[in-house]
Amino acid sequence: MTIVPVTSADLDAAEVSWFAALCSDDYQFLGVPDGDLRSSWAHCSEIVKTAERQGFRNILCPSSYQVGQDTLSFVAGCAPITSKINMLAAVRCGEMQPIMLARTIATLDHMLEGRLTVNIISSDFPGEKAESTFRYQRSREVVEILKQAWTRDEIDYEGQVYQFKGLTTDPAKPYQTGGPLLYFGGYSPDALELCGQHCDVYLMWPEKEEELAGRMRAVNEVAARHGRTLDYGLRVHVIVRDTEAEAKEYADYIVSKLDDAQGAAIRERALDAGSLGVSHQAKNRELADGEGFIEPGLWTGIGRARSGCGAALVGSADQVLTKLERYRKMGMRAFILSGYPHLEEAEQFGSRVLPELKTCSLPEAYGRVPASAPATPLAAGVRR
Repeated sequence: MTIVPVTSADLDAAEVSWFAALCSDDYQFLGVPDGDLRSSWAHCSEIVKTAERQGFRNILCPSSYQVGQDTLSFVAGCAPITSKINMLAAVRCGEMQPIMLARTIATLDHMLEGRLTVNIISSDFPGEKAESTFRYQRSREVVEILKQAWTRDEIDYEGQVYQFKGLTTDPAKPYQTGGPLLYFGGYSPDALELCGQHCDVYLMWPEKEEELAGRMRAVNEVAARHGRTLDYGLRVHVIVRDTEAEAKEYADYIVSKLDDAQGAAIRERALDAGSLGVSHQAKNRELADGEGFIEPGLWTGIGRARSGCGAALVGSADQVLTKLERYRKMGMRAFILSGYPHLEEAEQFGSRVLPELKTCSLPEAYGRVPASAPATPLAAGVRR
């Protein structure tokens, strides 16, 4: 399989991250609400602390209008209760006036002493149904204004959506040189153009390996036109047990009480329910075999009760490790994982697989902040 050039081509480690279920997306049985797992500061902050103890290097803090915790407030609250893990804050472009957003992100970056990363999202707002081209233009302008605010003394910007002249940026410079790394996911031509021109890590949802490789090549071509290279990441769920049979048994268990109508309601309430990326996740389920697998080790059953990322790596520790190594050899340097329930599955993966992976913090690898901790040694047994 063709390996795509990446910014950190000499990096032999990966940023292995977990997921903070801020958007009422934590279950023992998918689609069956559980009061103990509801989206709350107490529960979600415990997920963050557990992920840090297990050795995950970053944690995605998602964003939703309908349910859950406010993302940026949550990230701020996590600053004093963590010391090592990075925070990947999802930001919906246009939701906040961009200069105020630049100041907010810079403040968070100082609170976290450089442990902030940002997931750029383009989506409709409640009550809005905008054309894709407009949404990505709005996001492009927000990102360009953020970069001016983080690297210049004044903001001068003339766009289709935003216009600013001679606005001072003092003292709103981030802790990190040039600002936090920007993670981005999207499949449309407008999305690839925005990512290739301005972002740092291109995130994908799980598909067959050949499909993922094709997406990496497509965005790499865009980045090359702008004289840039990117890193690549995969957002995927995971179920790991001592044996493949046990992992598959647990996969069946977590969907054993799922009502299809309730699952559809959960998927449809998301503002991205009609996006191109979500349609590809739905297509995966249609193409899967009778057990829900679209290729060995990649199970699509999660998507029956979830919009967005809808598949899981399922298998023994060795099988899951092998799959991650295949992705890494394709050029991926970031993995954002999750499982149900999130506390227990962070410990399952953290104890069985994470010690066998050489991990890193991408902001440190990029030289945005001084290295605070060495990459974990590569265990003997990991295949290269």
